[in-house]
Amino acid sequence: MKPISIIIVGATGKMGQTLIQEIFSDKDLILSAAVDVPSGPLIGQDAGSLLGLKTGVLISESLTNDHAKNDILIDFTRPEASLGYLNYCLKNNIKYVLGTTGFNESEKATIEAAGKKIAICFAPNMSVGVNLLIALVESAAKVLHKEFDIEIIEAHHRQKVDAPSGTALRLGEVVAKAAGLTLKENGVFHREGIMPLRKNTDIGFSTIRGGDIVGDHTVLFAGDGERIELTHKASSRKTFAKGAIRAAKFINDKTSGLFDILDVLNLKNID
Repeated sequence: MKPISIIIVGATGKMGQTLIQEIFSDKDLILSAAVDVPSGPLIGQDAGSLLGLKTGVLISESLTNDHAKNDILIDFTRPEASLGYLNYCLKNNIKYVLGTTGFNESEKATIEAAGKKIAICFAPNMSVGVNLLIALVESAAKVLHKEFDIEIIEAHHRQKVDAPSGTALRLGEVVAKAAGLTLKENGVFHREGIMPLRKNTDIGFSTIRGGDIVGDHTVLFAGDGERIELTHKASSRKTFAKGAIRAAKFINDKTSGLFDILDVLNLKNID
């Protein structure tokens, strides 16, 4: 079978480098292009130079017509950059694995509309474990939401700029849906000073930023006399890269559609 040709954008970032390493070691995939910002110090150098690998792919400062024949683009950058990559994929009929977070509702709608024309796997967290957590939280919330207070706690490294994390918001959306609520009306993102008493319908968020924490997420169900905590802790970015690779293989035979990792893992109907 012909290897799947992959474009990596944000190639010199931590996730970009982890993805390059995973692709290089997978016989079903081939790294065909690597792109970084024009000001990047490694433009023109081998994409594996920081890893001690010789990939034969030089880092480019932008996507060109020469890249248009590839199968899939994988993106863990920033929303403003991702929307440009999305347009490139649409123009050239390239499938898109999107792990970027921080999109607003209008931008999410743009991504959803694009899924009618090309195959997209869009997930705020590509980890297999996190997406199993999402499925478990949904099941728990259906049972517990009437009698338990629900809080979501997330922690990430000091360089992460969006808060709460995309994964925390996704967990909140799952809780809200299971409880017949909406995150817009019931999410509580700030507490300071003398606060009104907590409502049973509140979905609270707490954010931690510090050090090199890769990503921790906990959903706390706090009841009278008992607590249930569902937690995922990532210690390596490899878990996100492996999930993205799995997503790429999943959408490779799709012509269009908007998917997430729950689709990839067949977890949509877990009870």
